[in-house]
Amino acid sequence: MNIQWVCNDCGRSYDPKDLLWRCCCGGLLNVESFPISFPLKKIQSREASLWRYSEALPFQNTSFIKDITMGEGFTPIVPLDRDAPHLLVKLDFMMPTLSFKDRGAAVLIAKAKELGVTRVIADSSGNAGTAIAAYGGRLGITCDIYVPEQTSPKKIQQIHAYGATVHTIPGDREETAKAAVQAVEQQHIFYASHVYNPFFYQGTKTYVYELWEQLKGDLPDTLVLPVGNGTLLLGVYYGCQDLMEAGLISKFPRLIGVQAERCAPLATAYRLGKARTVTIAQQQTLAEGIAIANPPRHRQILAAVRETNGMFVTASEQKIKQAHLALAERGFYVEPTAAATYAGYLQYQKHFKHNQLNSNENERVVIPLCGAGLKAG
Repeated sequence: MNIQWVCNDCGRSYDPKDLLWRCCCGGLLNVESFPISFPLKKIQSREASLWRYSEALPFQNTSFIKDITMGEGFTPIVPLDRDAPHLLVKLDFMMPTLSFKDRGAAVLIAKAKELGVTRVIADSSGNAGTAIAAYGGRLGITCDIYVPEQTSPKKIQQIHAYGATVHTIPGDREETAKAAVQAVEQQHIFYASHVYNPFFYQGTKTYVYELWEQLKGDLPDTLVLPVGNGTLLLGVYYGCQDLMEAGLISKFPRLIGVQAERCAPLATAYRLGKARTVTIAQQQTLAEGIAIANPPRHRQILAAVRETNGMFVTASEQKIKQAHLALAERGFYVEPTAAATYAGYLQYQKHFKHNQLNSNENERVVIPLCGAGLKAG
């Protein structure tokens, strides 16, 4: 199966072996549609990892899975507490590198190996970098990881431990991405970007496959998701498309995007009715994982939320702190970015009450807890 990339803007196709990271027209690249299937009996007989859905993943040969996998995926879903049985949390911090980014990194690095890649460059606020470094190390791929200088020292230490070379870049997340792109273009290296490389989303889409299977062939009414660059939200959207085309679901869940109040370009654009982001004044936020002032896939993210009758909500720094403590009291010690997602859910509920809208008391909602608290600080 020769998987191609296709430009989101002009429709031009590319071979991933060409090592391009965006179209010559400037457009972003997506994975061209390819045949997928969900042979349920086979799936249910396999080990509980994201690789159980191999027929829906973009590979010609899956024999290498045994070399890369660390059991990533198929994370538990549990009620947040017994007083709210319809509010579920999916524990994606229970991954080998302690964040949901393992989903995308495992698939992206496996695909890079299949393409014959021996070295990659990636940029990250921390979690994606640790995941790319870990899976790259598993397959003997040299990794150069670019991170902002204010990245959590624990995450930098983790990247180093996996054997990757860390480049700390002065300035914010945008400056880090620019430095990584410059290195990619100068050295003609495979860009293992969790934003630009569309194979990453082929991994994050397994989040919704798992939900469908764990909820006995159904999906929640609503999914509340953290959104910086939109790697999880877009993966969920693509996964829902796959399930819909396979006839396994009849409607999409509502997608609720959560941003930090201090860095909310998508929430601002949504509120203003824009199809693309607007310039914002970014401030430092506890939720470093979603502090993205100019997400490159902003048009796709906004369209996905609107198409599912979703919305964006924001979380203040105080609400993030409160949510962090509230989750810890329930036994979940997570990163502030994950706490921001729960704070966003509470804001979503408040929105319905404030506007006197009819909200279904039995609405089933799932929130991902994306990163372990031990990685922060």
